Amino acid sequence: MTTSAERPAGSGLVVVDKPAGMTSHDVVGRVRRVAGTRKVGHAGTLDPMATGVLVLGVNQATRLLGHLLASAKGYDATVRLGASTSTDDAEGKITSQTPASQVTETDARAALAQFVGDIDQVPSSVSAIKVGGQRAYARVRAGESVELAARGVRIESLELTGIRREDAFLDIDISVQCSSGTYIRALARDLGSVLRVGGHLTMLRRTSVGGFGLPEARPLAELESVASLHLIGLGAAARRCFPTHVVDPGAARDISFGRKLEVDLGCAGPVAVLDESEELLALYEQRGSLAVPVTVFAGSG
Repeated sequence: MTTSAERPAGSGLVVVDKPAGMTSHDVVGRVRRVAGTRKVGHAGTLDPMATGVLVLGVNQATRLLGHLLASAKGYDATVRLGASTSTDDAEGKITSQTPASQVTETDARAALAQFVGDIDQVPSSVSAIKVGGQRAYARVRAGESVELAARGVRIESLELTGIRREDAFLDIDISVQCSSGTYIRALARDLGSVLRVGGHLTMLRRTSVGGFGLPEARPLAELESVASLHLIGLGAAARRCFPTHVVDPGAARDISFGRKLEVDLGCAGPVAVLDESEELLALYEQRGSLAVPVTVFAGSG
């Protein structure tokens, strides 16, 4: 196997199909070894039980990740109706059980429809949200009772794709397209509450982050066995994630110094500003008649 020391570390994004049983930080650590650099981060945490799309940035591309965090997400999930758990997923202890034998497919579809659109959602108490400087899940594991405030999220679509009866439980498969910040565990909990039988998440697979999806996600084991990461370069990544604006060499020089531009980007931004060879120079946003830099890549090495 080629060692990480033999692999020059470029800059770009890599889309990993995260396996179950690993934290997102575990995946980052493994990719750091493959890339031969510590400058690796991810755009949105996946729970250890979850699998699927995890977008990682290497070197300069880590500076894109904060913007990708706000991207829409897609998920496939399985919700078990008939039991609530302490963590709103299968890893927690069952806290209550109510047979779901009377819940029909029609009932489930009608309940799901209530969550489509703009909703207020209370995140799971074992989420990574910080409460008083500590992650909520850390406080819960320490025995504290944590109550989180509701926050606005948007669910663009929510489809029932499968349904199965398991003794007193009803397992339903769903496909979700939603805004960043939506908790699928909380959706499972709230669906069970609407149907008055309780519910929790038993499977979660992220299918997309912004413009990146499962078809291009590569298994971690595969990434570790090849000679290079085959990174999505900064220019290509930016074109897929942001509106773009191409500038001439004179403006490109100004951008390398982080100067404002007298130009109309066509939208508020962020906008990926590219040179004539379509290399990413910076992210800019519109402020009045001027475009101002958000993150500059040109001249940063």
